[in-house]
Amino acid sequence: MSNTIDHQPHSTLAPDLLDSLIEEHRSCSEPRLRRLWDYYRNPTKHSTNGRGGRLAQEDGLPLRLTKSKVAGTGGAEAGREIVIENDIAWRMHTQVDFMFGKPLSIQSTAKDPARAKTIQRFLRRAIKANGGERFFQDLGLLGSVYGFVDVLVRVAETHVTPPCDEISVADRFVLETIEAPRVIPLLSPQDYRRLDAYALHFHRRTSQVEQNHFLTRVRNRVLGGQGRRQRSVVEHTQVWTSQTVQNFVGQPGSLGNGRKLVHQEINRLGRIPVVHIQNLSQPFFYEGQSEVEPLIPLQDELNTRLSDRANRVTFQSFKMYLGKGIEQFTERPVGPGQMWATDNPDASITEFGGDGHNPSEEAHINEIREAMDKTSAVSPLATGLLRARVGNLTSQNALRIVLMGLLAKVEKKRLNYGDGIERVCELLLHAADVYGLFPNSPEERGVRLDWAEPLPDTDSELLRNSLLKIEAGVPRRQVLTELGYADQVEA
Repeated sequence: MSNTIDHQPHSTLAPDLLDSLIEEHRSCSEPRLRRLWDYYRNPTKHSTNGRGGRLAQEDGLPLRLTKSKVAGTGGAEAGREIVIENDIAWRMHTQVDFMFGKPLSIQSTAKDPARAKTIQRFLRRAIKANGGERFFQDLGLLGSVYGFVDVLVRVAETHVTPPCDEISVADRFVLETIEAPRVIPLLSPQDYRRLDAYALHFHRRTSQVEQNHFLTRVRNRVLGGQGRRQRSVVEHTQVWTSQTVQNFVGQPGSLGNGRKLVHQEINRLGRIPVVHIQNLSQPFFYEGQSEVEPLIPLQDELNTRLSDRANRVTFQSFKMYLGKGIEQFTERPVGPGQMWATDNPDASITEFGGDGHNPSEEAHINEIREAMDKTSAVSPLATGLLRARVGNLTSQNALRIVLMGLLAKVEKKRLNYGDGIERVCELLLHAADVYGLFPNSPEERGVRLDWAEPLPDTDSELLRNSLLKIEAGVPRRQVLTELGYADQVEA
């Protein structure tokens, strides 16, 4: 089932409907999406009492490990060790490296070769102006974390006379990668794949300092920020329909009359300029499947067991001695060459403590890591970490078999992201034609994507495969493009 979102005619949103959508987003969608990002990024949440901060993944640890840190007091529990090993971030980065680690070639399918070259130059310049390969990597990363990513196509307003070159006008187009916690979609009641309206809801700090009202002083005193003046925050809500574009501004948490319409214009494109990409298809939902969400319980279990092991090692790794009947035993350190003398026939020194081997603990931690490997389809081998059995990876075919799960997932995700990138190119050309910057027809807006092989190949093997393709009848131009010589071919 396709994850393409179509756009239906819709004028403007009723104020009550907009308020309902924002409240539902605040209470349901936004906290869940923020949690996904926190588990991926694992940032430090700074404390206001000067006692340091907490990592985001510490929220998933059991209370027996964190209660003393939350309370900020001493006592028997104050010395407990907290170990956080973020096994989520490197898996997300590895998937992005396999998907967009090599340049992606975009080829126009226009029938006229000369026209196809011009369109390709226009699209490549527009994408390069918005980050180039980094733009694709951002798509892959945000989609993997949140389960979906949206691209909003804008035309930058400028008072400068547009250049005469039809290719250089591509610099005026902005491809904005939308962070999921800001997205509020209004789906059609008849079809979840159809978009009636699209809203962006976010907060932005201004260049002004907020007024020192009574409630502000009380809040600062409660939070430990006495006398500190903060910059004021304004709440923005931008709403797109197929006919209009509206921008509302208000104070954080404002509803109804507290939100003012500051700008409204006609949507010249005739449709909502948004391309929606699901990370992994999820039928009947706007959001796709996140790569982070199924790893959260496993990450919590891993951090818990690592913290338990750290506490065990802390209390048991150092040997302790119990001395009986020896004078001044506590005043003389225990070490090599130390001697004690006593006339007490009942005197003794008993050794205890020390970290012993715990096979069940190690097996459990290894099983958790293997479960994360299977859930994410990303194993440490994908990052170059080899553990024994190195001799079994003597060929590329053997490596493919070992990485079969990751390669299969990459191919499946390339279908979704490839379809989204093709629709971004089509929307770019549509906007360029509507604004008169780069006239083109709907028949010229098709593109083909040439993906690079995710596994590394030697130059000799690449050239050998390219010669075989040419002998088999594959056009020479396409083969050179796959080798990364697209610019030289056009020249």
